[in-house]
Amino acid sequence: MSRRRITDFRGKTCVVTGAASGIGRSVAVQLAGEGARLVLTDRDAAGLESAAQVCRDSGAAVLLTEVLDVTEHEAVMAFGESVVAAHGAPDAIFHVAGNSAWGRPDLLEHRVWRSMVEVNLMGTIHMVEAFIPAMMAARRPAAVVMVSSAAGLLGLPWHAAYSAAKFGIRGIAEVLRFDLAPYNIGVHLVCPGGVDTPLVETVEIAGVDRSDPEVAKTVDQFRRHAVTPEVAAAKTLEGVRKGRYIVYTSPDIRLAFAAQKFAPPLYNVAMKALGRRISKAGEGVLP
Repeated sequence: MSRRRITDFRGKTCVVTGAASGIGRSVAVQLAGEGARLVLTDRDAAGLESAAQVCRDSGAAVLLTEVLDVTEHEAVMAFGESVVAAHGAPDAIFHVAGNSAWGRPDLLEHRVWRSMVEVNLMGTIHMVEAFIPAMMAARRPAAVVMVSSAAGLLGLPWHAAYSAAKFGIRGIAEVLRFDLAPYNIGVHLVCPGGVDTPLVETVEIAGVDRSDPEVAKTVDQFRRHAVTPEVAAAKTLEGVRKGRYIVYTSPDIRLAFAAQKFAPPLYNVAMKALGRRISKAGEGVLP
């Protein structure tokens, strides 16, 4: 028997993390436009309230907003308990919250490695612990959406710390997609490539002065090839409706992942070329 899935978000209770900005905010706004009942959370109180108000203005029911740090296990568990007690098990979890930092391996500080794992990987685990048991017990069609990255599929240069977490999220999703199938819970792994979010301006690059003109030039080049958060959010919701496991927000990542699997020599050449390009961009701004 094929698994039933969510094809219409109207009236569905959806939890969105990272809802203050970027992809998370766009997911929340688009869900609001489809008539979902929303539970929104983020560390940024002002951004969270702004996003919630946009959702309310569209006529959506915002059941709860809560300022939350996903690295704090007890706080996330308490959040999950309060949501389930007040509104029942969610129909969908959109776990978007995360951070990013890049750098040459010799320049990555231990705190960066730890931050990538604690925010991106442990934050995901905390959300799984807080909501999945109740969703399993509810035994109705539901969706768990985890945002990984192109860096969770590909060996992108300078992404070792980030990939440590994003590959971990992919591992969780790969197991849960089978563990949760008997409960009619679909698991969806979103793997964005370039997305022009506020994170572009704040991402830490080890050993690099973000004010350097060469860095600004590279950021501008990235933006020209990046999709908007709105496009990434629309692809995410479409992926859930169509029951896709891996959800791509741009075709280049789909092609690169296919090359990794089916044309390894081509993939190796592409990653080495990317590494040379990034190293060249870093000339003059790195020790």
